[in-house]
Amino acid sequence: MLYTSRPILTLILLLLTAPLAAAGFDSDPSRLHLASVNAMITDLDTGEVLYQKNPDAVVPIASVSKLMTALVVLEAKQDMDERIPIQVRDSIQMQNVISRIRLGSELRRREVLHLALMASENRAATALAHAYPGGYFAFVRAMNLKAQALGMNSTRFVEPTGLSYFNVSTARDLTRLIKAARQYPEVRKMTTSEKLDARFSRPRYVLAFYNTNRLVNNEEWDILLSKTGYNDAAGRCLALLVRVRGQRIAMVLLDSFGKRSHIGDASRVRQWLETGDSGSVPAVARRYEQEKNRAGRSATVLAEKNR
Repeated sequence: MLYTSRPILTLILLLLTAPLAAAGFDSDPSRLHLASVNAMITDLDTGEVLYQKNPDAVVPIASVSKLMTALVVLEAKQDMDERIPIQVRDSIQMQNVISRIRLGSELRRREVLHLALMASENRAATALAHAYPGGYFAFVRAMNLKAQALGMNSTRFVEPTGLSYFNVSTARDLTRLIKAARQYPEVRKMTTSEKLDARFSRPRYVLAFYNTNRLVNNEEWDILLSKTGYNDAAGRCLALLVRVRGQRIAMVLLDSFGKRSHIGDASRVRQWLETGDSGSVPAVARRYEQEKNRAGRSATVLAEKNR
């Protein structure tokens, strides 16, 4: 019979249980500092909400809307190799929007969707809606029906790009959208690709497009799904699914100040998960976040008084 001393047995047990302990996250939420006004961080493998800030505030979401645009396109089961025309005629928001893509030119539906997701191309997203069965307005209706089906009860869409301030949602609802979108290999692949050379016809020309999220170029990140967004009302936004310490983490970061603040917040979340401390937020971004929170609380108090 083989006998094992108690110290050695204890060491063996520690080694066996260490991976199990490492799999979870026990970071203190008070040690995570973000520039984003609204946020939710969720471990999708366990379902645990690791951090939340104003998760149910209904706010504009800008081009994060295009994740829903993608779901509607893919669930319509249309021919992805069909060449569709680039049209914007039914969209009020697109009438004065500048784009490198020529109106009337054609591109395969698959590549049009790729441009909408990866490069956040607004003419591409609008063209997908025009080429939907029933047309543009049927597409927008389908976006809202899909939101209802996913339990995104605080979400509303009025168009497919996110240019409108009336495309609104919450950090909690957008976490549901990430969960749904990750089921589609096309969305995962398109949102994490670095570049696409799009080959148009009628007339024939080629344009290079790049991902709006520079983190996809960083080998230190294991990004599974990504969508950025920005307009004046929404601020900088980011919906991200990333693998951290072997776990799939959904990050929804809404309304931050500065061109890179949403990327900085994603890095702070990752650092917090890996080390327990996120580091600090730039002073200007912190002031913006504090001012928006004060404005939000004042609006809430006023609404309660008028109820």
